[in-house]
Amino acid sequence: MRTRIIGTGSCLPETVVTNDDLSKIMDTSDEWISSRTGIRERRLVKEETTASMSIEASKRAMENAGVSAEDIDLIIVATITGDHVTPSTSCEIQAAIGADRAVAFDINAACSGFMFALHIADAYFKSGIYKTALILGAETLSRIMDWNDRSTCVLFGDGAGAAVVRADDTGLLAYDQGSDGAKGMVLACQNRKNNNPLVKNPMDMEYTSMDGQEVYKFAVTKVPSSIKKVLDEAGLTVEDIDYFALHQANIRIIQSVAKRLKVSEDKFPTSLDHCGNISAASVPILLDEMNRKGLLKPGMKIVLSGFGGGLTWGSAVLEW
Repeated sequence: MRTRIIGTGSCLPETVVTNDDLSKIMDTSDEWISSRTGIRERRLVKEETTASMSIEASKRAMENAGVSAEDIDLIIVATITGDHVTPSTSCEIQAAIGADRAVAFDINAACSGFMFALHIADAYFKSGIYKTALILGAETLSRIMDWNDRSTCVLFGDGAGAAVVRADDTGLLAYDQGSDGAKGMVLACQNRKNNNPLVKNPMDMEYTSMDGQEVYKFAVTKVPSSIKKVLDEAGLTVEDIDYFALHQANIRIIQSVAKRLKVSEDKFPTSLDHCGNISAASVPILLDEMNRKGLLKPGMKIVLSGFGGGLTWGSAVLEW
């Protein structure tokens, strides 16, 4: 029994914020951002929320898959920016789409979150507990950015991506995932500090901090090794793969991974130029764009890979 992606959907905020727009509020420029990251614009929320974008992405994925809410057994949302501590984003989705039968919960694996959700669904399917799942990556990262820190805030955007997956005879061929908590603080955002009758602290949340060089070194070494591992497990080579859909962190990381794998960059589609880095949402949003452009054909071999905060990583090779 394998896990097959049978439908995809995504939702981005309406408001486009270009690099030129950011240059009006901070000391930066389109050339500075695009030459270092490949990002030219991103979408930022105004009225939208993590839940509202997730609900729309879910509906689009279900329509694409040809399934109804009654078909959904499981909803998993990967996010670090849910609208509430509780209820979970997944429970908000369940209520909105009427998936009354579904078990729903959120997970936090940052930029690898969608990949972790995919593996969890696969484990449920292999155990025989569930047969159809709705999995998402969704973020409103703009709420945890310091918009005076040009080294970090220019990288990120908001959005949601979803996939409907089902137990089938084809689909997920091999999977690798891991964590390195010892290096976790190179990409971090602290929650509220203790505030109780014993300790008084401000209620404000901290902003995201990142050691870009350390994150880069982690990504360009761990991602190629993880991809090679899943290919070896599946009995495939890089030549067998039609597309590599990677987390959209930075164009230089993607280029480095392609070079280390000795694969043409043409096999590495991107969305970061118009989306930026949307953490857990970047892989499913990219996958949905590929799907709706008609790039994905039955029988194609696809590699998916997410990597980032935690530090965490997850890669998979699947047959479309």
